[in-house]
Amino acid sequence: MKIVVMGLGFVGLTTALGFAEKGHTVLGYDPNKEKTAELASGKVSLYEPNLTEALSRHLGGNFNILTALQEVTADIQAIFLCVGTPCGDDGAVDLRYVFNALDMLVPTLRHDSFNGIIIIKSTVPPGTTKTKIIPYLREKKINVSVVSNPEFLREGYCWNDFMNPDRIVCGTEDPSAADIIKAVYKDFNAPIITTSLNTAEFIKYLSNNMLANMVSFSNEMSMIAHAIGDISVKQAFETLHLDWRWNNAGMRHYVYPGCGFGGYCLPKDLEAMIAHAKNYGITPALLESVQIVNRSMPSFFANQITADVSENIGVLGLSFKPKSGDVRSTPAADIISALIKKGYKSLYVYDPKAKKTFQKEFSFSVNYCESADGVCEQAKTVIIVTAWPQFKGIDKQWPDVKFIDGRYML
Repeated sequence: MKIVVMGLGFVGLTTALGFAEKGHTVLGYDPNKEKTAELASGKVSLYEPNLTEALSRHLGGNFNILTALQEVTADIQAIFLCVGTPCGDDGAVDLRYVFNALDMLVPTLRHDSFNGIIIIKSTVPPGTTKTKIIPYLREKKINVSVVSNPEFLREGYCWNDFMNPDRIVCGTEDPSAADIIKAVYKDFNAPIITTSLNTAEFIKYLSNNMLANMVSFSNEMSMIAHAIGDISVKQAFETLHLDWRWNNAGMRHYVYPGCGFGGYCLPKDLEAMIAHAKNYGITPALLESVQIVNRSMPSFFANQITADVSENIGVLGLSFKPKSGDVRSTPAADIISALIKKGYKSLYVYDPKAKKTFQKEFSFSVNYCESADGVCEQAKTVIIVTAWPQFKGIDKQWPDVKFIDGRYML
């Protein structure tokens, strides 16, 4: 099939290259000219395993980059929208990028010979496609079918998650559109769940809000354990995971304490659902509690550092999770901010992948080291913020350093 993917970030690029891998002809578009020029040269700036190799395999073959949307022809069968949907100050989802993308597509969608569909892969609140996107298109005299096809990709594992999905959700009110989705995904060995538009959008939030809930539950229990004292939090949770009902499920990793969840999805989707629920007269008390606990974790760990303010303090990990260079909503930023407010001025930090991104995103006056050992050489108290595998056992290598284990990995 011939497919267009709009938006070439984590989700969009993975989607485009994944479909190219399955033999589809894919055209990618992103308004960021710097990004598209970089991709056209064969480079992937974001740190995501397997994407660079996939780009090398398919660029100029099954995957090509559009420099202008005027190049989109009427023989396209599916257009995937993978644009950002950030939250505004009030927590509500900002849909401007979705509607900007739709406006760009108007000439193609109005073409008499266009028989394709639009697939919303961007995360939007339940009801958005049915009550906002479709009416918006109808006002412009465009009768194209619209499908909700949420993504379930984990940063650091995007390629594997896309190529080996456990479920594919197709929300639509048009059976013929569902047939196109089934054709697009025919070579993926996964069940295709056909639902209403609202249900498909809700499933995405249901998934992420549940994961956020599990993380905050674990973190609140860990804070209680610290307050009681003489409790090995690490041992307690590892024992919990031995319960046969987990059956070695990967989900158990979300029931484990740390510095709080970050990244682009969980904080944003939690905030969005809280705001969305209130629009319908529901006070989401549990979700609000999840958010409160998560926001309290950076200060909880910063307060565990009792060294004199003149002492050098180390921070290991700047990305929000290992195997990622993403620093959006990273706990490291809030922990560093809390330490600075407590009076600590000599901070030494290190991350294997996120150093440049963190420097660009945050203006903290900290010392960036080239290795974990470099941090430990300078600081007598070090907090582990990101569970990079190379940090495991570092307490044995540096017995004179006091480690605050923010990921319970030592």
